[in-house]
Amino acid sequence: MTAPSDFNSILELDATLVFRVAYDGSSYSGFADQPGQTTVAGELRRAIETLLRRPIDLTCAGRTDAGVHAVAQYISVPVTDAELACTRRRWLRAMDALLPKDIAINEVYKARKGFSARFDARSRTYTYRIADRDARPVLSRDAVWWHRYPLDVEAMSAACPALLGEQDFKSFCKVASAVGKPTHRCVMRAEFGHEVAFGEDILTFTIEGNAFLHSMVRTIVGTLVEIGVHRHEPGWMREVIDACDRTAAGPTAPACGLTFMGVDYDPAELVVIDYASCVDTCHLWAARVQHLFLACNTTGVSLLLLPGCTMNDSLIHCCREDG
Repeated sequence: MTAPSDFNSILELDATLVFRVAYDGSSYSGFADQPGQTTVAGELRRAIETLLRRPIDLTCAGRTDAGVHAVAQYISVPVTDAELACTRRRWLRAMDALLPKDIAINEVYKARKGFSARFDARSRTYTYRIADRDARPVLSRDAVWWHRYPLDVEAMSAACPALLGEQDFKSFCKVASAVGKPTHRCVMRAEFGHEVAFGEDILTFTIEGNAFLHSMVRTIVGTLVEIGVHRHEPGWMREVIDACDRTAAGPTAPACGLTFMGVDYDPAELVVIDYASCVDTCHLWAARVQHLFLACNTTGVSLLLLPGCTMNDSLIHCCREDG
């Protein structure tokens, strides 16, 4: 069987489609493709290849572990100019029909040739949710960790500043994944909050960084919870980081509470596909109408433009309103 990269080398892949994806990770062995396993990437690949009728190269912003969810994962797929003609509505309807009910594509963007959902990301944000109470969460149960015992949020918050900045986070990385690989990362934000979902009060921990190591967020949460139940003081977080040793940190928190919340890209890089197609089409028609106007000018034929607009602006405006 021809590999996607071999097959695609034959095609003229002139641009990139970027998809914003949400999924409930409960039934999947993580995001990344794994032989013999059901994965989010595998389901996305099958659906997109069915629509495009060819193998694809698929790159994600972050490879979530088994059981981890996402509301705004991003994937990039190199495409031909002809494939860009597929509208946003067609993509969303086709993916709704082809994907399982726990995976959804929520938006479709056009990006330049060579754009990578992984390497062009400026930061990634995760939120971990905890129900720290006696009563079992019901409607939110698949997206939270039911801890059963109250946590000292003030103490855990006092430990968060130690996480900020660029440093070695090897203590929070799965041991096998850290061998021979760089373990320095930069964390820009780490904070606790509260939210209400389905009437249930939930404790949240949100962290933003340039990238994350394997199981890094869940191990940070497990370490913070050790502080939250008063097994350690907030200053212990600094000791754990400096140790650069996985055994120094707390346990890894359950996957069910973690959700990939979003990715920060340069806003100029991504354009919603229908708008991009609309502008390109309008410029084409504007050129044609300009030619018609020049040809008919001697006969007294005139064109009505919107007040204060050029011919191109008027056409683009109309296309935005109608399209």
